[in-house]
Amino acid sequence: MTRIAVGLEYQGSSYVGWQAQPTRPSVQGLTEKAFSEVAAEPVSLVCAGRTDAGVHAHGQVAHFDTGAERTLRAWVLGANSYLPRDISVSWAWPVPAHFHARYSAEARTYRYIILNRRARSALAARRATWVHRPLDDRAMAQAASLLTGEHDFSAFRAAECQAKSPIRRMERLSVRREGEWVTIEAVANAFLHHMVRNIAGLLIVIGKGEAPPQWASQVLAGRDRRLSAPTASADGLYLWTVRYPEAFALPGAPAQGRSAIIAR
Repeated sequence: MTRIAVGLEYQGSSYVGWQAQPTRPSVQGLTEKAFSEVAAEPVSLVCAGRTDAGVHAHGQVAHFDTGAERTLRAWVLGANSYLPRDISVSWAWPVPAHFHARYSAEARTYRYIILNRRARSALAARRATWVHRPLDDRAMAQAASLLTGEHDFSAFRAAECQAKSPIRRMERLSVRREGEWVTIEAVANAFLHHMVRNIAGLLIVIGKGEAPPQWASQVLAGRDRRLSAPTASADGLYLWTVRYPEAFALPGAPAQGRSAIIAR
């Protein structure tokens, strides 16, 4: 058996999320079906991060085991020929048997993209979160700095979160503006269910001037989800990159560059 790692991009608006469900379309279900066609045998995928309904991915990583012998080019082009236009395999790479898309990851980067202008955008619909009130990105950045480091993020986890521990290490949480676009970038060893969207919701409230930046510290210390801000929309959330040890030499190494991949 050979273990293959693959990079995936998808627009999640039409799907119930990554995880396969018997009656509703999912990214995992469609991607497994595509690779199974190429392999001429059943293929099961394990991903780095199980994105929720409506959430997108720029650099999702998954792996599968197969007895089929195909070129890397055949895995990529073959799978894409069976996939809808809003899901794409960007690369494939052979990895050792101990590689695991989820457990071998050192960190994950999510980006939350906000269109901050008076009028909504037709082109960015379902691909970014629209906030029509002016956002103070400096206040948002100040609040974000208070959430970096290792903390108990219970105040930012969904009620249905199944993680054994709420402790996470936030390597970086930044806010930057490029014209009408505001991007929140979160890098951590792992994330709780809805953690990034809940943080984004809090930063948006602060950006609107409805709470001071120091409120972020109070919410974090309170460890009570009920005392925080509403969960932000899934539209603006992207699993941007997944970082692995250099020894695996994956071709999808985290790419820097402009945050928005939305036509504008």
